[in-house]
Amino acid sequence: MKRRFAAIVPAVAAVAFALPLTLSTSAVAAAPCGTTATDKDNSAWNNTANGANQRSGSYTSCAILGIAYSSHNLDYHCYTRIGSSTETWTYLRNDSASPDTYGWVRDDLLSDGGSLDPC
Repeated sequence: MKRRFAAIVPAVAAVAFALPLTLSTSAVAAAPCGTTATDKDNSAWNNTANGANQRSGSYTSCAILGIAYSSHNLDYHCYTRIGSSTETWTYLRNDSASPDTYGWVRDDLLSDGGSLDPC
């Protein structure tokens, strides 16, 4: 289970019987090629990728803008989801690349599951 979902399970369980729950994926819609995102994630920087492609959007068909390695400093900005699937992507800044490289990385390629903040 990704940590973003683990964090909300207790809260959802507490209100599940009191209120109807409606989940919306519109806040985390997929990012077309050429899409950037603002920095909504205030978490600590992480060294969590091992040769992951940073892309111009949240699809493997989008252009590769750089590569994030385990020794790089990665600043997460937010995440997005591909349709109603469980596939999520994090928009991040790699400040170890020269110059800084911004791009989308699939969350299953980030050892901690990526950003917790929706775009």
